[in-house]
Amino acid sequence: MKILVFGATGMIGQRIVAELTRRGHEVTGVSRSGGPVKGDVHDAATLAKGHDAVVSAISPPRDGTEPEGPFLDANRALIEGVREAGVRRLIVVGGAGGLKVAPDLDLVDTPEFPDIYKKEALAQRSALGLFFPVEDLDWTYISPAAEVAPGERTGVYRIGHDYLLADAEGRSFISAEDYAVAVADELDNGAHPRRRITVAY
Repeated sequence: MKILVFGATGMIGQRIVAELTRRGHEVTGVSRSGGPVKGDVHDAATLAKGHDAVVSAISPPRDGTEPEGPFLDANRALIEGVREAGVRRLIVVGGAGGLKVAPDLDLVDTPEFPDIYKKEALAQRSALGLFFPVEDLDWTYISPAAEVAPGERTGVYRIGHDYLLADAEGRSFISAEDYAVAVADELDNGAHPRRRITVAY
């Protein structure tokens, strides 16, 4: 497949590019910093043309400003741009904060959730809400575990849906490498169109 990846130089984005390339896909990486292709999701209508799928690994702004408004605008532009480009398949790198830990409680709303990540997590949760009404795109929003960091590629992970996944010791973790494997698997198999999933060990 020809796959366009936004946020291609980020911690997760670069691993997604590497995993997709490893599998033989033709990957075009886009980032605001200019490597390999300079641009962002506001250019999606132009950049996505001719591709079979788009992956968005963008993050809310981390410059101290209020992140929610700009992040919602970016995701609206992504949806409209992919639609205009005629690409149906869209994978979104999501956040874990909107995952449930109880029927009426999301992770981001728990007292233990770190304040330093709260605004970003709330922006991610709001952005997820933009995708649920979209029926003309085969989107999948993939939330990582509560912790995602560089590590080992094992190719092994579990899939959940709306609830946070944790191991027997209560830790919710996945390496960025195995998160990238999960993204690539979803692109290859198309098993969860138009829904949010989560992946963890």
